[in-house]
Amino acid sequence: MKSIQHIKVMAITIVVALAFVVISCNEDDNSNKPVIENRDSLPVLKSQGVSTVISDSGVVRYKLISEDWFIYDRKKPKYWAFEKGLFIEKYDDQFNVDAFINCDTAYYYDDTGIRLWELRGRVVVKNIKGETFKTSLLYWDMGTHYIYSPAYMVIDGIEQDLEGYDFRSNEQMTEYMIHQSSGAFPLGDNGLNSPQPTSQDAERLEQQNDSTKQLENKVEKMIVKPLK
Repeated sequence: MKSIQHIKVMAITIVVALAFVVISCNEDDNSNKPVIENRDSLPVLKSQGVSTVISDSGVVRYKLISEDWFIYDRKKPKYWAFEKGLFIEKYDDQFNVDAFINCDTAYYYDDTGIRLWELRGRVVVKNIKGETFKTSLLYWDMGTHYIYSPAYMVIDGIEQDLEGYDFRSNEQMTEYMIHQSSGAFPLGDNGLNSPQPTSQDAERLEQQNDSTKQLENKVEKMIVKPLK
C-alpha cells in the first residue's frame, strides 16, 4: 500500500515537473519569435519569379513578368510593388500583342475609384506600329484608358522622331500629343511639314487634360517611396 502511494506521489511530481519544462520551453520559443508591431506596413503577398496573366471581363488582356511582386492590402491606397522591374505585354481582342512596356520600377494602385500604373526608371514602350517611347516616368490610367507623362519623353517614330514634355496618349499609344516638342519631321510633296494637329485633336487633348488633372490630384496624395 505504501509502495502504491509512493508511486502516485512520484507520478504527480513528474507530471508537475514536465509541465514547468513545457511552459519554460514555450516561453523561450515565444521570446525568439519576431514581434510584428505593425501589420499595415507588411505585404500580404511576396512572390519571386513572377509570370502571370491578368483578365478583364473574362478576357486575358495583360501578361506580367517580374523578379518580385509585393501586394500591400493594408496601405491607403492599396497597391502592388515591382521593385526589381516589370515587363508587360498588352493584348487586343484577338489576343495579339498590341503593345509592350518595360521599366525599372512599377506600382499599381488598386482602390476605390483608382486603377493606376506608375512606371519609373528606364521606361520603354513599343506600340503595334513599331514606335518606341522612352521616358523616366509614365502613368497609365486603366479607368479612363489614358497614358500620360509630365517627364521628358523621346519618341522614335516611323515617320518622325520627337522629344518633349507633357505627353498624352490613348491606351494603345497610337494617338498621342507631346508639348514643348522638337525633332525631325518628314517633308510632304509640297515641301511643307506634315499636317498640324486639327481642332478635333485639340478638343481630344483638352478632354484628356481634364481627366488627367483630376487623377494627378489623387496621385499627389499617394506617392509611394521605394521600399528599402
